[in-house]
Amino acid sequence: MEHFLVKLERKFGKYAIRNLPLYLIICYGFGYLMNIFKPEWIYIVNLNPYAILHGQVWRLVSWILVPEETSLFFAIIVLYFYYSLGRTLEKTWGSFLFNVYFFSGFVLTILGAFLLLVYFETFGSGYAQLIDFIYSPIIKEAVGVSQSSELPWLMGGSAFYAYVASCFSTYHINLSIFLAFAIMYPDMKVYVMFVIPIKVKIMGFIYVGILVFEIVFGFLQGGFSHGILLLVSIGASLLNTLLFFIYTKKGRYRSPRELKRQHDYKVKIKTAEKQAHHKCAICGQTEQSNPNLTFRYCSKCKGNYEYCEEHLFTHKHVE
Repeated sequence: MEHFLVKLERKFGKYAIRNLPLYLIICYGFGYLMNIFKPEWIYIVNLNPYAILHGQVWRLVSWILVPEETSLFFAIIVLYFYYSLGRTLEKTWGSFLFNVYFFSGFVLTILGAFLLLVYFETFGSGYAQLIDFIYSPIIKEAVGVSQSSELPWLMGGSAFYAYVASCFSTYHINLSIFLAFAIMYPDMKVYVMFVIPIKVKIMGFIYVGILVFEIVFGFLQGGFSHGILLLVSIGASLLNTLLFFIYTKKGRYRSPRELKRQHDYKVKIKTAEKQAHHKCAICGQTEQSNPNLTFRYCSKCKGNYEYCEEHLFTHKHVE
């Protein structure tokens, strides 16, 4: 897999988006502002698989604007934090590999949404009807209608799939970036609440533990369908972390430039090993041309002159 990535980088590396973390933060910042001034806009841009199949194809991309739910103050901190993590990973891996990592999580999340659509259309109709009944009042209040049948086309039309779409956001995409950083730099410390120092690997274990608990609790309390919803929505967004670090040996990816540098170094080492260390100043024989010869430096010659045993005592001394 790593060799495959090297081939891809050689061919498509020039098309990689440079400074991708900055563009992501701009998208997130726009999403936070829209969430403040027009909260219902989320129902128009989120990852609703039902709506996508009914013509709203912009949702395949626009869901990246859906922000995490937090206050403006913490939103600024979160944006700066993830920007710093993203820039560090981009500098470590290179722009191409960071692009591959991010967009693989992006695509896997979309595939997860459509996988849930197939599941609920095939096996989870009862759960879908229940959630539609519970979630409809929330959607109707948000868009200002009185009947579920009046849900605008732009809002996705289905309260249940609006609920499914609410399970997908940039939160888990950002979390995958954090987990990648925690694996690459496990002993680096961050300050929680600007005071408490904690290693990022500890925070990584805590986050993973919370997610596992959330999924298990979903199965136990909400039933199998609710557990599947949580498992796929969370797992799809984080699957790139697992796959990436399995195939690139814990993130130790070597770019084409690094591979060339390592190849040139090995060639130099082999060339140096092939070079003779001893050479007779008279006949030019070396330990490679005649392994049975013994070589010595002459103490009476001015300079470092080395001779084989045949010429050590018979040569003319260099004055």
